[in-house]
Amino acid sequence: MPFIASFLRRIYLSLGELAWSALFLVLVLHLVASYLLFMLAGEGDLVGNPVDFLYYYMVTATTVGYGDLSPKSAPGRIITVLVVLPGGIAIFTAVLGKLLTAIGTIWRNRMRGLGDYSERAGHIIVLGWQEGQTYQTMRLLHSERQANEPMSVLVAKDLPENPASDCTDYIRTDRLADADALVRAGVAQARPIIARGANDDETLAAVLIAEDHAPNAHIVAYFADDHTAQMVKQLRPRVEAVGSLAEELLSRSARDPGSSEIAARLLSAASSDTAFSLPVPPLQTPLLYGDVFLRLKRRYNVTLVGMLSQGMTDLNCRDETPMHGGETLYYISGMRLDPAAIVWARMGDET
Repeated sequence: MPFIASFLRRIYLSLGELAWSALFLVLVLHLVASYLLFMLAGEGDLVGNPVDFLYYYMVTATTVGYGDLSPKSAPGRIITVLVVLPGGIAIFTAVLGKLLTAIGTIWRNRMRGLGDYSERAGHIIVLGWQEGQTYQTMRLLHSERQANEPMSVLVAKDLPENPASDCTDYIRTDRLADADALVRAGVAQARPIIARGANDDETLAAVLIAEDHAPNAHIVAYFADDHTAQMVKQLRPRVEAVGSLAEELLSRSARDPGSSEIAARLLSAASSDTAFSLPVPPLQTPLLYGDVFLRLKRRYNVTLVGMLSQGMTDLNCRDETPMHGGETLYYISGMRLDPAAIVWARMGDET
């Protein structure tokens, strides 16, 4: 009959491909056959309790052989030698080999950018790869990665495998503005997203797709053209558009020698004078900027340099400027402060 022939063919293909279903079927058949043979041989100690028999079967098939259970009769020992040991070892070896192959396949797929990190949360996504620049970015991000922070994910095109496997996972795509690739990268629960395409058009397209799929992520994008960066800042307030600062640094260093060194130290995580940000939680009682400045300096030895409030950044706040919560403070320190360790209610007590 066609149905039986089709069924037998599926079994044949499963056995030929050593599918998990075929392995499970062979294991069950071998286990049941061994049980029945021991029962016919009168090995009551082995088959009297199914748990004891399963235990004996596993330690024998894996060649552990504790010896606390063993056949007593000659037929039982012959069954062990001719049936249980050869079949059990073969099945165990096949399962182990297939498991290692599956693990290797998963690892190779991840290296080739075919993995899936859609369930990852709180991580950083980097869109685009430029040899040298992007790797440096990945290394800097990895150097500040916290113990409980997930690995970042790189989304790039035209790369046969992960170019920075020591500090990031990898998603391969044909174009940066690919919603499916972003979903596989876990864009829905990403914390920040960094976009830098081969050109400004590619970066802008990637930013627009990222905005649609990551409503809560902070998006940072690099644009070679300052006019494009300014346009994005005006039309897309969520996006922090970054342009080249080379001209500004050159002119400022000419007027004020050492300015470029200061900027480099403020942006470097390896410096003892790095600029960090600190979110201010909702406050029951408003605080004054000057009081917070002194408290942070005395308690944590950090220097407060500015504040972002209601979309406006002020790097020279007056002492009497009030803080109600929801602001972002910018400070200089050798290490990042833990927001949970700061007792905001006591900020105005010691001034």
